[in-house]
Amino acid sequence: MREKHRAAKTLIWLTASLIVLPLMVLLVWCFANRWAYPSLLPENFSLRGLEQVLFGYHDMGRIVGSSILISVVAAVLCVTASALAARAVVFYDFKGKRILEFLTMMPVIIPATVFGMGIHMMFIKGGLNHTITGVILTHIVVSLPYGVKIMTDITKLYGRNLEEQAMVLGANSWQSFWLVGFPKLTPGIASALSMTFIISFSQYFLTLLIGGGRVKTFSVVMVPFIQSGDKTIAANYSVLFILITFIVFLIFDKIGKKARCIA
Repeated sequence: MREKHRAAKTLIWLTASLIVLPLMVLLVWCFANRWAYPSLLPENFSLRGLEQVLFGYHDMGRIVGSSILISVVAAVLCVTASALAARAVVFYDFKGKRILEFLTMMPVIIPATVFGMGIHMMFIKGGLNHTITGVILTHIVVSLPYGVKIMTDITKLYGRNLEEQAMVLGANSWQSFWLVGFPKLTPGIASALSMTFIISFSQYFLTLLIGGGRVKTFSVVMVPFIQSGDKTIAANYSVLFILITFIVFLIFDKIGKKARCIA
């Protein structure tokens, strides 16, 4: 028993170190002006990267704000559709059920380049190219497999027995879902919102393709700096990306807990 406990503890510390150590190196790179191999520490420090992130774009605040808004809208719509699809797949048997499940996984199966070119041509014909609406719809599609998977798993976990008992006691279908089913689903909803938000917020290729450079998001600004080889600026953008997603995750989690208490 002690050996199993020690092994589990060692595994936890190893996993934590694999997460924390790269973050620590990333934080050091934010202020390292030059850090050449084989030096253990940077040769000198500067605020060049921080200044670039904060003042390199005069409208960086607007870009971050619009990126968060686009990703939040995409996440909410995606999770709403995922929750409905999950309930349909789990609770009902209908013709074409397996086909529906397969279609929800298509954005993961099809390479992003092939999918992007196909949806690009469709949006050109539909007038959605180079628009925020087109970008949001694209983000919803690529996030849908993850949202459906999370919502399907948690819907299967809790089932529908409690909702049916509430309906037997006199509640209608909406009351049984809102008062009984929804509180059970809030942990999964918060997880699905967080996952789909991160996927949407990190989209570069599809955002650039569908937005045509007119719809600027944080990832569209960040990725070229990461690819440029300037590790100082890339580290600052990466840390800001992590902070934004972490804050949004905490907000989603808090909203989920409040919704569960209210319901």
